Amino acid sequence: MTEKNKVKPFLRWAGGKRWLTKNIKEYLPKEFNNYHEPFLGGASIFIYLKSNNLINGKSYLSDFNNELINAYKQIQSNPKIIINELEKLKNTKEDYYKIRSSNPKTATLKAVRFIYLNKTSFNGIYRVNLKGKYNVPYGYKKTKNLFEFENIMKISTLLKDDVEFHSKDFYSIIDNIKTNDLVFLDPPYTVAHENNGFVKYNQKIFLWEDQKRLANFLQEINNKKAYYILTNAAHESVDELFSNLGKKYKVQRSSSVGGKGASRKKVNEFIFTNIQL
Repeated sequence: MTEKNKVKPFLRWAGGKRWLTKNIKEYLPKEFNNYHEPFLGGASIFIYLKSNNLINGKSYLSDFNNELINAYKQIQSNPKIIINELEKLKNTKEDYYKIRSSNPKTATLKAVRFIYLNKTSFNGIYRVNLKGKYNVPYGYKKTKNLFEFENIMKISTLLKDDVEFHSKDFYSIIDNIKTNDLVFLDPPYTVAHENNGFVKYNQKIFLWEDQKRLANFLQEINNKKAYYILTNAAHESVDELFSNLGKKYKVQRSSSVGGKGASRKKVNEFIFTNIQL
């Protein structure tokens, strides 16, 4: 696929795995049936695999974030309406807070709001307050080709072929996973990389108890003779929890979350898999 025709994520997503697309082929099984991704986020890995014809079966994509999944569903079925509505919006601080405080009534307009806020907010972080209201401040002043409409149409085409979306807890997909399926898991990180701190903006989204549930989930995938690839923070507690379930690899990437003037330092991440490479 040429650079001109390349399909890429349409969302900015903190902690996304776009950096891993360069090497993901090294971790894939020689062949697999259906594809599952229960922590969808920006969908970097799915988009790479699907656009490069590396998924031959069906794709089951899910996330606990209802607004996120709705955005994907609307781009799958109503891309031109999404684009027409986004074209009406301005990227200014005043407009940002006006749209942030709005409450659209239709699924399509909810998706438009979600995409607009994602593209114009600070660092692409998704965060809500105790009342469930999105509260990330304005922070992205790019104006030229902000929404990349041509790419949205490419994404829509990609999603029309054997792709299903669901909004639910990751563990609920276990009954749908069959022998020789591939499950890619990129959970919200509970601990910061290589230190003892917890990720502050994420403590209530994905708890350490959820990491333990995830370890049990991997064991069930093993029992089904399906494949998994899990990414997680390179932290001793994560190492201890997952290392007995498969092979572990440590990979280095540039840090992708930080405010204005923040350094983009190198950090390590773990990849755990039951695939024999």
